[in-house]
Amino acid sequence: MYRLLSAVTARATTPRGWAWGSGRRGAHQRAGLPPLGPGWVGGLGLGLGLALGVKLAGGLRGAAPSPLPAAPDPEASPQTEPLPPQELSLAPWSPQTPAPPHSRRFARAIESSRDLLHRIKDEVGAPGIVVGVSVDGTEVWSEGLGYADVENRVPCKPETVMRIASISKSLTMVALAKLWEAGKLDLDVPVQHYVPEFPEKEYEGEKVSVTTRLLISHLSGIRHYEKDMKKVKEEKAYKALKMMKGTMESDQERELKEKGGKSNEKNDFAKAKIEQDNEAKGRNSKPGKKKNDFEQGELYLKEKFENSIESLRLFKNDPLFFKPGSQFLYSTFGYTLLAAIVERASGYKYLDYMQKIFHDLDMLTTVQEENEPVIYNRARFYVYNKKRRLVNTPYVDNSYKWAGGGFLSTVGDLLKFGNAMLYGYQVGLFKNSNENLLPGYLKPETMVMIWTPVPNTEMSWDKEGKYAMAWGVVEKKQTYGSCRKQRHYASHTGGAVGASSVLLVLPEELDAETIHNKVPPRGIVVSIICNMQSVGLNSTALKIALEFDKDRSDIP
Repeated sequence: MYRLLSAVTARATTPRGWAWGSGRRGAHQRAGLPPLGPGWVGGLGLGLGLALGVKLAGGLRGAAPSPLPAAPDPEASPQTEPLPPQELSLAPWSPQTPAPPHSRRFARAIESSRDLLHRIKDEVGAPGIVVGVSVDGTEVWSEGLGYADVENRVPCKPETVMRIASISKSLTMVALAKLWEAGKLDLDVPVQHYVPEFPEKEYEGEKVSVTTRLLISHLSGIRHYEKDMKKVKEEKAYKALKMMKGTMESDQERELKEKGGKSNEKNDFAKAKIEQDNEAKGRNSKPGKKKNDFEQGELYLKEKFENSIESLRLFKNDPLFFKPGSQFLYSTFGYTLLAAIVERASGYKYLDYMQKIFHDLDMLTTVQEENEPVIYNRARFYVYNKKRRLVNTPYVDNSYKWAGGGFLSTVGDLLKFGNAMLYGYQVGLFKNSNENLLPGYLKPETMVMIWTPVPNTEMSWDKEGKYAMAWGVVEKKQTYGSCRKQRHYASHTGGAVGASSVLLVLPEELDAETIHNKVPPRGIVVSIICNMQSVGLNSTALKIALEFDKDRSDIP
């Protein structure tokens, strides 16, 4: 009791200017008591302190002691000056706020993944980055590193809202799939059936058809931000030649191994010299000088478009760059046309239809990006200028590309979305063993179609994969025994003005013998968002997913 009264008296006589500093912690903690809760306010007068002491003393004589103040709420706003984000993210769990059971279970994976994200963040100079991970449908880790708003020193946190860029395409695919399942959309009829405002097309004098299916997988021939057809074709030819040369070299090496041939030092030196020369030629060749997306003017449009039909005027009269179905050409404008198809097939405005889907998926923080509305926890977006100074990105209006890159979201909402897709993909396997399972948001056969790689496509963020239907997919593969095993996964990355993102789904490898006493979704989902453009995040997300999968596999 004496210790408690001493603590209260010391606190009461503490100078006002010292109220939130060491005085608050010092006397109270010297008394051996837990930290004061958020309701305790500094600057108590001496009279109030004495009165409190008398009341406590009386309580001890006549009644059971009052409960001690509760430990601070970890979600409450800090009463002291906040630490820099790096310190916040690395701060250990306090004894008063133990880590949730799921976090303790995956402590090794969390520590390893946090270290990886810090290294990536420091390497690219990103102001802020947020990560979320779920295992078998349960979120087990979410954390923000760095700043959501550098100017006002607002730290990133799991609730931070950022641009998700091209992950918007995967969201739009859900709308198209629901309409297809309902029989309201035919994926293989010409788009003019739904959107007559889009003119019929010719390629090299031949009439050709653009269909919804081709648009989804970027095989329509509709351009991206680069308007110069010659530059695009040169770039495609250069990539094809490079790939062909790599294949030929691999075949030659395989033949040498089969014959047991060995290269001498002279041949090895000559080969290395040729490789260096080829790399130098590649760096200096004209196709390599093509502007990247962030140098294209259309990426920085400030014009407000009222609907998807109006947005078509940006590209509808441009020629096709390739014959539909013949070559892969990634195109965000193709998804603008898909938004118009959603409107006509559904009878709703595109954004209204998407908001219904977000409501069904419980994605309550996912919205279209607009400048006027107050959106809580929205981050600011950054880029480095030519002098390598961090600056705010210019204002842009994304109304022309809602479907292909115009939504804002959080890592938590993206995890929900990834798990809904994974559930639909797997639920068919579990139906025989568990008849009480609810149906998926999309049917199993629909999800299998969506996650099946499409011929003639590319997956730019992982050369091992192919583009499917608004997702990139890497298939399971193992070439040699006791060597690298390629896991099956689906992902989509995003790059916008001042933002980068990824959503990756790593399904558990299931068969009829392993599904007993299990329910879907089974697998790891990782989402990462960042307020800096041109940050490649797919390989990081895959490494994180494999770390959590390892911890999960080690636990019976």
